[in-house]
Amino acid sequence: MDNVSVITMFTLSGLNGTANYRVTLFALTLLCYSVIWLVNVVIIVTIITDKCLHEPMYIFLCNLCINGLYGTAGFYPKFLIDLLSTTHVIPYAGCLLQGFVIHSSVGADLSLLVLMAYDRYVAICRPLVYHSVMTKQRVCVFVFFAWLIPLYLVFMGTITTSRSRLCGSHIPKIYCVNWLIGQLACSASIDGIIIPAFNYTFYFGHFIFIVWSYIYMIRTCLTSKDNMRKFMQTCVPHLFSLITFAVCVLFDLLYMRFNSKELTNHVQNFLAIEFLLIPPIFNPLIYGFKLTKIRHRITQFMCSKRL
Repeated sequence: MDNVSVITMFTLSGLNGTANYRVTLFALTLLCYSVIWLVNVVIIVTIITDKCLHEPMYIFLCNLCINGLYGTAGFYPKFLIDLLSTTHVIPYAGCLLQGFVIHSSVGADLSLLVLMAYDRYVAICRPLVYHSVMTKQRVCVFVFFAWLIPLYLVFMGTITTSRSRLCGSHIPKIYCVNWLIGQLACSASIDGIIIPAFNYTFYFGHFIFIVWSYIYMIRTCLTSKDNMRKFMQTCVPHLFSLITFAVCVLFDLLYMRFNSKELTNHVQNFLAIEFLLIPPIFNPLIYGFKLTKIRHRITQFMCSKRL
């Protein structure tokens, strides 16, 4: 038992059986990652450079896109390297870092979606006090805590995981997850149970708030055509982003907790990466096409370049 904690490398087994088409997977993955960077950077630069877009809704959207780049940066570079390698290993510290980045990105994503829901709730249900409630200073505080709280909560979970004595080094996935690292511990710890339980409860509260706010907004919009128009224009993209994010994360959590041996390796890998693939691409596309101000600003930029 003296050497159970001396583990410096983890083995990732998610890519086993993909040797015959690794080059194809590499090309497709590189294309997806390039598209993620392109669509998110376009939205970020558009919002930052246009002062007319320096409003709460667009500031939250800008941070949502930045978070998309942050979260995918924790997965795609290592995944691309693994696709071209015959051995799929990751250092212990690198595994903890990857898990931290991916988990904190998911938490920040949900926090920013909550802020966007709150912003729409105030705009539609309390329009007379919107500008006094959503001031620039308050928006900055909201954004600060939307990043700080997930980083802190996941950091505490990562510290707890790093203190565990491990009896294995095999991770049955294509990237590191704190929960799977914790499953390799020789014995369960109280902290390893309490901290994840608190985090899940905390973010489940976020989800409940979003559901409540949308129920209230829909009830309000039914009494006013102007509110319904505003809801369809600004809330539908947010609602679609929320549903996409929730479904992707839910599938990954269910797969990770109730891993079915009946699923093929390809299906397991897709379930593992869908929340790192679908929301980062679809979120900026949905908002870019649906929100009039962003769509017009991008169209003007492209037309000026042609001239």
